[in-house]
Amino acid sequence: MLCVILLSFFSLTAATGADEAIVPEIENDQDAVVDDETTPQPLGNPLKAVRIEFHEDINPLSGALFKRRFEQAVRDGAEMIVIDIDSPGGYLSTTLDLVRMIEEAKGVRTVAYISREAISGAAILALATDEIVMLPLTRIGDAGMIVMGEDSAFRYAPEKARSLLAQQLRDLATQKGRPPSLVEAMVDKDLVIFKSTRKDDGTVRFLSDREWNSMEDTDDWDKGKVVREASGNTFFTANAERAVELGVADQVIDNPAGLAAAINAIEPIPVIRPSGIDVLILVLNSSFVTWLLLVIGLIALVVELGMPGIGIGGLVSILCFGLFFWSRFLGGTSGWFEVMLFVIGVAFVMLEVLVIPGVGIAGVGGGLLILFSLVMASRRVLLPESSRDLTSLLSDVGIVLGAFVGFAIGLAILAKYLGELPIISRLALAPMAQDETAAVASLASGGGMIDVPAYDRVEVGDIGRTLGPLRPSGRIQIDDDILDVVTEGDFIAGDCDVRIITKQGRRIVVRQV
Repeated sequence: MLCVILLSFFSLTAATGADEAIVPEIENDQDAVVDDETTPQPLGNPLKAVRIEFHEDINPLSGALFKRRFEQAVRDGAEMIVIDIDSPGGYLSTTLDLVRMIEEAKGVRTVAYISREAISGAAILALATDEIVMLPLTRIGDAGMIVMGEDSAFRYAPEKARSLLAQQLRDLATQKGRPPSLVEAMVDKDLVIFKSTRKDDGTVRFLSDREWNSMEDTDDWDKGKVVREASGNTFFTANAERAVELGVADQVIDNPAGLAAAINAIEPIPVIRPSGIDVLILVLNSSFVTWLLLVIGLIALVVELGMPGIGIGGLVSILCFGLFFWSRFLGGTSGWFEVMLFVIGVAFVMLEVLVIPGVGIAGVGGGLLILFSLVMASRRVLLPESSRDLTSLLSDVGIVLGAFVGFAIGLAILAKYLGELPIISRLALAPMAQDETAAVASLASGGGMIDVPAYDRVEVGDIGRTLGPLRPSGRIQIDDDILDVVTEGDFIAGDCDVRIITKQGRRIVVRQV
């Protein structure tokens, strides 16, 4: 539920200083990195490893399911966790949550195995691991933040908004022994990175133009050539061979079969598959099942409101909404706040139907609270950070609104066949009983039936007698008039005296005397 609130796009700043005024020479692809920090360490005994696949967008649902499997692997005593990454990235807030989880894992070595691509948030996820292994022709990088401006157009995030993330990635790179400037260039396209060499001992460092301008010992360094993947106006992205060459990744393997040997793991490496609960959560979070749960739950709720006590309608409604909120809880999109809003909304609707009949503030407010709680529990993003986020948000809202449309259509269909459905017969006017028919016939033969509507001749306070049970709808007789009425929600038996307490046009509400 977390998201990063970003500002409008900040234009590309002009470089300062004489060195930046000249287009620098681009580094040759064959230049090697001689940085001891990225040199692979000697291998010990093979470790007990497990593999977790992450082959989808990063969103609250996929993040929650990945977290469940990662924590399961830690509990099961895995010595190494291999994260099989093939992802275009996704929500930054979810990505940072997963990064923190990986960093906090104690006593376990983490390896990012990039089987196709690790772009945007997926690249950040890979950088959080202890080792990055890539297949040929794979790529990593391009973690630039895109935000929606005030004009609803999507642009790259301004420097102020991306500075915090840039510093987080620099700290992460330093902790894992990777070049901080190159990692920062994944989120800052304005950086120009030089491959610099210390003159006295040949130490190689990747320095940004900003770092170079702030150094006091530039005379001791050969500034060197510009890294072509970070030459300005582009987010750093590298293929497997180049990522290893620059020290961003650790090694390239020819095929998946060589993974275990490359990372010093016991073969074969078992894969932690989604559990039955994970599959159920995915099914319940799918668009169609979500729509179906909401439609059935809403219809069942209306049925229950027309029936005293908890009946089948109440049980079905509790089941549908229970499954809905449970799947959202485990899917990472809902919390107790959404459940509380939903319960309050239902309480307001019940208050309107059972205590203060008539369409009023309680009913409308309760309906809006129910709608809002369902949207909040379904949405995977609060404020869109990219066009993909906006599409996702509109899709989530559309599913809930579509469920309300389906709910209205379902009620219309039920109303047509209401008399044939015993489960909701209490919401309908039942056919007149034999004694009611006789009373009407008697009035008709005696001239009691007149052309002026009966509801125009009665007033609040008039007393009549029920011609049959009111549940809560039914008919009463006042003098020679037969009237359709409703109660305040309670059940009134036939042949009882009732008083009119409210009259709103054709709608007459009565109470037992």
